[in-house]
Amino acid sequence: MLKGMTMKMYLLSLGAGLLVGVIYSLLNVRSPAPPVIALVGLLGILVGEQAVPLVKRLMSGNPVNISWFNSHCIPHVFGELPTGAAHNPVAARDEPSAREIS
Repeated sequence: MLKGMTMKMYLLSLGAGLLVGVIYSLLNVRSPAPPVIALVGLLGILVGEQAVPLVKRLMSGNPVNISWFNSHCIPHVFGELPTGAAHNPVAARDEPSAREIS
């Protein structure tokens, strides 16, 4: 169910972008969006970030299978960013909350 909703959000986002692009074209307005080369660079950054965990896993002798790839690489590249608390719960408990700092 969640996967279907995520795909729907991507399609709605694409549709909204296409509609705005058509309106800009009809009004002869140049889009403020970054050039395609910048977007390709951002994609390279996202994919490149996944190289380190992949190489670490390969060097440790653990297999890189589809299940591992889907759970560790795909979510970051396609939108579900990790939270600090999920990766290091001890450090998250040790840090004071915003109310405690004031």
